[in-house]
Amino acid sequence: MMEKNVKNAIFRKVSEEPFAQKLGLELIELDDGHSVVEMTFTEDVKNIFGMAHGGAIFGLIDEAFETAANSHGTIAVALNMNITYMTSPSPGARLRAEAKEINITFRTGTYDISVTDDEERLIASCQAVVYRKNKKLPFL
Repeated sequence: MMEKNVKNAIFRKVSEEPFAQKLGLELIELDDGHSVVEMTFTEDVKNIFGMAHGGAIFGLIDEAFETAANSHGTIAVALNMNITYMTSPSPGARLRAEAKEINITFRTGTYDISVTDDEERLIASCQAVVYRKNKKLPFL
């Protein structure tokens, strides 16, 4: 069971994070090795073709990855992320990134992250790896 002080601190930090605010990222769920983050596909994250910019979708994925990986209360930093974009969401769609821890060791963690829209279409899929430092989160 996730420590309540860790959960509360991560929720607070995400709500204060400038990057999350810029993209409208909202942490919805958080538990040990699991996170759900949502955002709405708005006009200001369109690419030159009028589709959702890959960087915006990456930002959503990264926020879910970051919060899931750090949910154990120790610093975890990204080593590798491999993303496959399946389709572009419709303008105004609510996007949901869900990160699930699939393996954890003392030094690494591996996560599957999927992005779906409000019609439950798969928008993107990602496998990611973190390096787990032996240091507590500095904001606890």
